[in-house]
Amino acid sequence: MTVKISVLVDNIAGRSFKAEHGLSYFISADKDVLLDTGSSNLFLQNAAKLGIDVAKSDYVVLSHGHWDHGNGLVHLPSGLLLVAHPDIFASRISKRSGNPVGIPITRSEAAQKFNMRLSVEPVWLSEQMVFLGEIPRLNNFESQTTDFAYTDMSPDFIPDDTAIAIKTPKGLVVVTGCSHAGICNIVDYAIRVTGQRSVRAVVGGLHLDKVDEQYYKTIEHMEELGVQEVVPSHCTSFEVSAQFFAKYGKQPLKSGFVLCY
Repeated sequence: MTVKISVLVDNIAGRSFKAEHGLSYFISADKDVLLDTGSSNLFLQNAAKLGIDVAKSDYVVLSHGHWDHGNGLVHLPSGLLLVAHPDIFASRISKRSGNPVGIPITRSEAAQKFNMRLSVEPVWLSEQMVFLGEIPRLNNFESQTTDFAYTDMSPDFIPDDTAIAIKTPKGLVVVTGCSHAGICNIVDYAIRVTGQRSVRAVVGGLHLDKVDEQYYKTIEHMEELGVQEVVPSHCTSFEVSAQFFAKYGKQPLKSGFVLCY
């Protein structure tokens, strides 16, 4: 079955679509999944332009508990099934600014609004798609430092950061939110969970802002895995996105873009 990824929100606007600092994708395969909701109700406006009714989603999945991915939850209708890691409701701040960066909806409020499945372990959403749950952080070049803390000032490495893996005849499509867990850790775990070694595409935020040692090790790892294409988004700098474009020929995602696999 064809996998269709519609970009409802990204940092960059496509023609006739609006943008904001945030991310939201609508994934259609053997089920319909809304992955993240951006930082406002903009995802609903752009979805309407694409002819998408997010209220008909089989699942809402939150990639992690940061405001630019989860603020839009409050704008969804009640009764949808929300799948996420249990730590999405943690109180967290930016160490740089001291400002809160968590999602505004509390666990009790979310429980009243949604049917929730909170899981550290992978959850198969369908025969084709799996929510990966907590990502093992095994590579020594990713997720070694963090710009975030809990309100008691202990370091917050965002253990709730996760992704969706989709099985296709041409290989896995791995769709991420921010990749705080490390994009290579995420792809490695997607292969382990699905048992499918071929990777057709990696799509989403890569949490890479410099062409540095981590970037080069990421490229090396993707080459070792035989990843066919990488499509950057959201928390990937222009500098890094340009490097991925030179290698894979895929420009960064914009609000309104649609990918098919």
